Amino acid sequence: MCGIAGIFQHQPSTTITPQTLVNMAAIMHHRGPDGFGYQVQPEQGVGFSHARLTIIDLDENRGKQPFRSDDGNLMLVHNGEFYDFKRIRADLTAQGARFRSKSDSEIVLHLYQRFGLAETLTHLRGEFAFGLYDRSEDTTYLVRDRFGIKPLYYVETDEGLVFGSELKVLFANPAVKREFSAEGLYHQLIQVMVPGSTAFEGVKQVAPGHVVKATRKNGKLEITEEKYWDVDFPLEQDHEGDEADEQKYIDGVREKLLEAVQHRLTADVPVGCYLSGGIDSCAILGLSAAATQTSVKAFTIGFDSAAYDETPIAQEMAEATKADHHIMRLKANDLYDHFVKTLWHTERTIYNTLGVAKYLMSKEVHEAGYKVVLTGEGSDELFAGYPAFRKDMFMHGLDHLPESERQEWQALLEKNNKLFKGAMLAREEFVSPAFNTKMGFTPSCVQPWLSCADAALPLMAADRRAQVVDYDPGKAIADTLDQDMLNGRHPLDRAQYVWIKTMLEGQILTWGGDRVDMANSMEARPPFLDHHLAEYAFKVPPHLRIKGNKEKYVLREAMKGLLPEVLYKREKFAFMAPPAHTDPEKWKAVEKLAEQFLSKQAVESAGLLDYDEVVRTFEKHQSDEVPIEEKVQLDAVINHMLGVQVLHHHFVATDVPAAAQKRAEELGWHA
Repeated sequence: MCGIAGIFQHQPSTTITPQTLVNMAAIMHHRGPDGFGYQVQPEQGVGFSHARLTIIDLDENRGKQPFRSDDGNLMLVHNGEFYDFKRIRADLTAQGARFRSKSDSEIVLHLYQRFGLAETLTHLRGEFAFGLYDRSEDTTYLVRDRFGIKPLYYVETDEGLVFGSELKVLFANPAVKREFSAEGLYHQLIQVMVPGSTAFEGVKQVAPGHVVKATRKNGKLEITEEKYWDVDFPLEQDHEGDEADEQKYIDGVREKLLEAVQHRLTADVPVGCYLSGGIDSCAILGLSAAATQTSVKAFTIGFDSAAYDETPIAQEMAEATKADHHIMRLKANDLYDHFVKTLWHTERTIYNTLGVAKYLMSKEVHEAGYKVVLTGEGSDELFAGYPAFRKDMFMHGLDHLPESERQEWQALLEKNNKLFKGAMLAREEFVSPAFNTKMGFTPSCVQPWLSCADAALPLMAADRRAQVVDYDPGKAIADTLDQDMLNGRHPLDRAQYVWIKTMLEGQILTWGGDRVDMANSMEARPPFLDHHLAEYAFKVPPHLRIKGNKEKYVLREAMKGLLPEVLYKREKFAFMAPPAHTDPEKWKAVEKLAEQFLSKQAVESAGLLDYDEVVRTFEKHQSDEVPIEEKVQLDAVINHMLGVQVLHHHFVATDVPAAAQKRAEELGWHA
C-alpha cells in the first residue's frame, strides 16, 4: 500500500522539476513511510513519484517504484494490492516474462505488454489505483478499482495533467489552483457528493471502475474517461422467486467470502482484523481465525455511551475465536480534539465523528506494530444491511403482499433504530424529482442529505449562494448514474446501486476507510468488496437479502456457525460515534472549535459561509424546543460548517507547495 503521484505535460518539451515530484511524495509520507522513488522522462514531458509502505516484498530497493519495462516503453506507479498475483506471475513467467521484484504491482507491466489494458483489467483482483505511461502511444492511463477503495485524483492545469492519491498531493504542485467551487461547497454542507467530483474547482476523481486516458495530440492532452466495470444487478424478471434454492445461495456466499478472506490474508507482514459488534467484522474475524488457525489480533473501538458502544458483543466474538483483543475506549473529548487533524487526511467534511474514531484506531493499530487489517466494509452494500434498504424494499418492492404482511413490514420499519433518524434516515420523506424521473423513486439513503439542501443554501456566503441558486444537487447526482444499470431492476437493487455509487465510495471508503487508515500508514482490506463475491451477491434474490425482519439474511445464515447467538439474532445497528448533542462535554468541544473556525473573523476571511446564518444555526441547536431528530441533523450540519472552514485553513489559506517542500526537507527526500 502506498501513495502515487504524477505529471504529464501538454508539451513534451515543458520542464518537469524533479523536486516537485519528490515534494508530492513527501506530503503523503503517511501513506508510504518506508521509502520513496521518482522518475522523469524529460524528453517525453512525463514524471511519476511514489511513497512506499512495504507489505509485499519488503526489500527496500527491489520493490521500489516507479517501475519501468525492460524496453523502457512503460512506466508504472501503483497503490493498493493485487490478489492472486502469484498464480498470474507463474503463468506469465511460463510465457517468458522476467520479473525484477516479488511485488504484486509488477504484474501490470507484463499483462499490459501481452494483452493491452482492457484485458489486463479483467485479470486484476483487489483494491488498486495506478498510473501507467505508454511511450509508444504517448498516453497516460489513470485506473481505479471497481468500488473505489483506493483514491485517485486528477486535475488539468495550464501545463498538463497532475494526478495523485490525495488532494494535498495535487496541491503540492504550484501549478494547481486551490479554491472551492460553489457546487463543491454546497455538497460539502449536505454531505453527499456528486460522484467523480471534489470540493475544489477543476479537481476530479477517477470514478470507481473507470479509466482516465490522457493522450498527447498536437501539443495538447486529449482526456477521456471510460467505464470498464459496473454494479450490474440482474433484470428483475431474471431473479429467482420463491422457488429459489435458499441453501444454494447460503453455501455460495460462504464459499466466495472465505475465498476473498484467504486472498486478503496474503502479506509479508502480520495481518489483523477490525472488530465491531456487527455481523460483518465478526464474520471476517471468524473466517480469518479459521483460515490461519492462529490467534488473530483484533482491534475494537469502544465509546463511553452505552447506546453506541458495541464492545460487549465484540468481546464475546473475540473470546469465541481466541483472538488477541485490543479495545480502544474513547471519551467525548477524544473525538473533537482530533477533528482538525482528521480532516487534513479526509480532505472533505464528515457528518459524524466516527471518522475521527477510525483515525485514532488506525494510530493504535500502527503503534501495535500492524500495517494491515481486514475490515467488514461492503457487506451492508451487497446484502442490504442498512435501514434505508429495508424502507425502500417495503415502500417500492412489496406491492404484491397481502395487507396483513404489509402491516407487519410497516411495524418493523417503525421499530428501526431511532438513533439514526436525521442522519442515516431522513426525518421526513424527501422527494427529488430528478431521482424519481431517473429510477422511479428517491432512494432513502440520499434523502437525509438532499433534505439538508434548504438548510445548507442559506449558510453559504452571498456570492457563493448566488452561483448555485438554480442548482439542483439531486439532479447533479442522478445525472451521473447509468440508466442502463437501473432500467428493469428490482427496487432493492436500484436502491443498493445508488448507495454503492454515492455513500460507499464518497463516505465509507473515504473518511471511514482509506484516508483515516492510511493517515497512520495502515492498510485496510475489505474482503466483502472482492468483485468475485460482489458479482455473486448481485444475483442473490432480493427476498433472500431481506427476509421478514432479517436484513442480510443470506449472509447471516452463511455465517451462523461463526456468530455469537446474540449477534445472529440481532437487528442491524449502524456503527456511529455519539453525536455532539448527546454529551455536554462533547458539545463544549464543538464550541471550542467554533471559537477558532466559526468566529466572525474566520468566517468572513474564508468567504465561504454567511456568519449570521452560522449564529442562527447554533442558536437553533441549543433550543429546547427542537426535537431530537432535528438535533441529530443539526449536529451533522454543524460538523459540515466546521469542516469547510477547516478545509479552507488546510488547503487554501496554507501555502501547500511550501509545506510540501518543508516536509521533504524534514524527511531528507531530495531529487
